[in-house]
Amino acid sequence: MSAVAEAEALLKDRLSSLTDEGKRVEKALAALNGGTRRPGRPRGSTSTPGGAPKPRKRRSGTRSDQAVAFIEKHPGCSAADIAKAMKIKPNYLYRVLGELEKEGRVKKTGRKYNPVS
Repeated sequence: MSAVAEAEALLKDRLSSLTDEGKRVEKALAALNGGTRRPGRPRGSTSTPGGAPKPRKRRSGTRSDQAVAFIEKHPGCSAADIAKAMKIKPNYLYRVLGELEKEGRVKKTGRKYNPVS
């Protein structure tokens, strides 16, 4: 092998390794900037542009409406009473009742729930 052919082979090998390293550096840079995404949901499908989660849409006739109706008929009832009447587990109902409190639809006093006038 001639010296020129040997030098050419060394340079091609070095160029190949530099190309591989360049690709790895570009991937790392893109990952830092959020440029690469894995397959899955499209960007923005689960949140708003600011990054906050999208609010859930409410349906009429949901568990919350059923809970409010029960509380209006039985003021001072407990979450266990409501869950038993609705035939659901109390741990799910606590989440529903918490949301109703935030919305101002029911008022909690101790362990009892009352309708808001």
